[in-house]
Amino acid sequence: MFNQLDHLIVAVNDLQAAKNNYQKLFGLAPVWSGTHKELGTSNSLFNFQNTYFELLSPTSEGLGADLINHYLDTSGEGLIGMVFATKNIVGVHNALKGREFLVGDISDGEGINSADQRVRKWKNLFLPPELTRGIFSFVIEHTDGNLPETKNLEASSPHKLDHVVINTNDADGFIEIYKDIFDIRLALDKTIEHWQKRMLFFRLNQTTIEVIEQQDDLPPSDKMWGLAWAVKDIEKAHQRLLDEGVKVTPIQKGVKEKTLVATIKSHTQNVPTLLIQHLD
Repeated sequence: MFNQLDHLIVAVNDLQAAKNNYQKLFGLAPVWSGTHKELGTSNSLFNFQNTYFELLSPTSEGLGADLINHYLDTSGEGLIGMVFATKNIVGVHNALKGREFLVGDISDGEGINSADQRVRKWKNLFLPPELTRGIFSFVIEHTDGNLPETKNLEASSPHKLDHVVINTNDADGFIEIYKDIFDIRLALDKTIEHWQKRMLFFRLNQTTIEVIEQQDDLPPSDKMWGLAWAVKDIEKAHQRLLDEGVKVTPIQKGVKEKTLVATIKSHTQNVPTLLIQHLD
């Protein structure tokens, strides 16, 4: 149904401040800073090998601004959503309707780059609450224009998203949606005994969606939590961050064999953030 995890969305109050922070964190500049006039929002986009990362802020009036303000008012800045890409959004729409989900109409979207007035266009399909379960999530098909590629990437900068972490209180229901409906490959379903938690790994376009279950008596719900970015040289990345005044923990061995990790403790707009280097 989906061919990739298209992008991640972080809601921010001050777009310029957030952009400055993430330029330090990533060691690279955004490839796009634009507006969605009809939605009342503005954004900055950082492009990676397998996805892109969106800082999104309300800047005028519109449905988009209302939505982002809701998240900011209730939870503050942070990771709020993920967007799935398809090459056939009409087919996705028909497939979901065929399974009797109450999906709305496909809508058109447009972004304008403030630097050169370049235009990108796409089609959106917003997913119903019974499929998103608290996560801001929708389907996108890009129709016109492309994001500029990130050039001259240093070994100290992230080159791809390694994994995104989601918390759930209903792992079985999550599997029914992401595996059985969205057709995303479930690569691991395991209970971690010393955590007493169940963990799921889904794989999509070289990205892992890591799901951690903490059961409770509340209705089924999911919430985005944090991100892990892959770097080719974590020692250089660690030193670059320290030089930029970013707080980061010492490098240590990761839970996964043959990995090194460090946790970034500042400049993240409340997004728990990990750097990881795979040694093999």
